[in-house]
Amino acid sequence: MDQAAPVTARQVGARAVIPLFPLGTVLVPGLVLPLHVFEPRYRRLVHDLLTRREDDRSFGVVAIREGREVGADGVTATYAVGTLAVVREVVPYADGRFDLMTNGDARFRVIGPAGSDAPYPMAEVEWLAEDEAGDAPEAGLLAAGVRRRFAAYRAAVTAAGAVEAAQMLELPDDPRLLSYVVAVAMVLDLSDRQLLLEAATTSDRLRREVALLGRETMLVRQIPSLPAVDLARTPSGSN
Repeated sequence: MDQAAPVTARQVGARAVIPLFPLGTVLVPGLVLPLHVFEPRYRRLVHDLLTRREDDRSFGVVAIREGREVGADGVTATYAVGTLAVVREVVPYADGRFDLMTNGDARFRVIGPAGSDAPYPMAEVEWLAEDEAGDAPEAGLLAAGVRRRFAAYRAAVTAAGAVEAAQMLELPDDPRLLSYVVAVAMVLDLSDRQLLLEAATTSDRLRREVALLGRETMLVRQIPSLPAVDLARTPSGSN
């Protein structure tokens, strides 16, 4: 997974109405998410986005709590906290499908649905705080602990025979970005990854990761085989 552009600063507590794209994955700020769009309502979303200025093409990604990505009645519940996906590249196909390259931007909390004639969901959201300073110096100390535990985790994954572990990116120095990279680098249940996204501060997220890395390292050492590691395989979504 490549690192994306820096996260855009937004007024904390301000509200906006944005399109929503429910997915079976958690998008985090600062990282890339490729998407394959084939369902008619989300094709319409892409068409609508293409009528906007290039710097105004974005939508909210929320993880699915209950249901599935495909079908009008597929999604029955989503998590309230999501991440704005900024569209960086659009590749159209002759049959109407699209490939998108997006990167995670600001986090938001869904306030409620917004009235719209669009076939895709629209919601009123509130922008959440993003501590740019990384809660230094506490975050720096926690980040050092996360790096040590991640090294042990990576060694355990490698010993378990997961070739993907060798493809893991080097961890960034910035505590905030580190917290998000580690959130997608571990093999976690979606609910655990969502809790990391929802952490109020970088220090809170790093503190949770210290505990999760300890737990997951122990589990990896007890299990002979693992699924592919998300960070290594560059997660993609479809609708």
